[in-house]
Amino acid sequence: MFDFTLNKQKITTLQINLGKKCNLACNHCHVEAGPKRTEELSPEICEQLQQLIRNFPQIKTVDLTGGAPEMNYGFHPLVETAIAAGKEVIVRSNLTVLLSTGFTDLPAYFTQKKLRVVASLPCYLENNVDKQRGQGVYNQSIKALQILNNYGYGTVSDLVLDLVYNPQIPRNTDFSLTPNQAQLESDYQRYLWEHFGIVFNRLFTITNLPIGRVKQYLEYQQIYSPYLDFLQKHHNPNTLNNLMCRDLLSIDYLGNIYDCDFNQMENLAATTNNGEKLTVKDVLAAGRLELINEIKTADYCYGCTAGSGSSCGGALM
Repeated sequence: MFDFTLNKQKITTLQINLGKKCNLACNHCHVEAGPKRTEELSPEICEQLQQLIRNFPQIKTVDLTGGAPEMNYGFHPLVETAIAAGKEVIVRSNLTVLLSTGFTDLPAYFTQKKLRVVASLPCYLENNVDKQRGQGVYNQSIKALQILNNYGYGTVSDLVLDLVYNPQIPRNTDFSLTPNQAQLESDYQRYLWEHFGIVFNRLFTITNLPIGRVKQYLEYQQIYSPYLDFLQKHHNPNTLNNLMCRDLLSIDYLGNIYDCDFNQMENLAATTNNGEKLTVKDVLAAGRLELINEIKTADYCYGCTAGSGSSCGGALM
């Protein structure tokens, strides 16, 4: 078990998982999303989330994820509400959805609303990306990035395009920490510019936590426990103050609240003083966001504190 007590700070970010529908089924996906998944936000929960966004000026960022958030119910209403309330809106895109039938208008929409795009590109090399995400995904991702660049993403100051690196899932006990973020960012920038004329703002390096499909693969290879031990041995206490769970509420498509997206996928829900699941409805009734004192933790939390740390915003140090 994670040996450190973490307390919540003032909540400034809502990270909302709109559902598990996705056009891809990546092998590193901790959400276990895919084309056959149907779970998504309901109109009732969407309305509660819109009210939550409007009611609390302290919320600075609304972070929309999935699945492919663009494919799930509630994406446009939540974007419109958050923009009207003056929030920064992040859309975590797999890029290929921008080329899919029915979604090709998204780049223009992103641009109009000045959404911050955080896009998955787990490597700058084709072979590595297709191994994780499926044959042909790399070339589709490159096309999508070029489209976003043509709209001004990566060059216009208020059109921010960030990329996300995920390492390959370990195949044996020769584990390694996520590479240095600044150096890898430089490698990405050089390669993508020289080969495709692509520019972007920042690269985020995210450790593969042993949950979801990663956990299943590690267990299949019989290296789940050794990987947990590796992460724990590389725990860096200097990352604790910057963990994303400190000032974030993670909300699922059912309206349940968690300390982070990883807890959400492991069903480790935030709870009321009575031990009941905390929901958006509870927060609205209380009229305040700070209903959680101590953050729920588990062994996989060492994935966020190993080495330079890991979060949805990349390295912590």
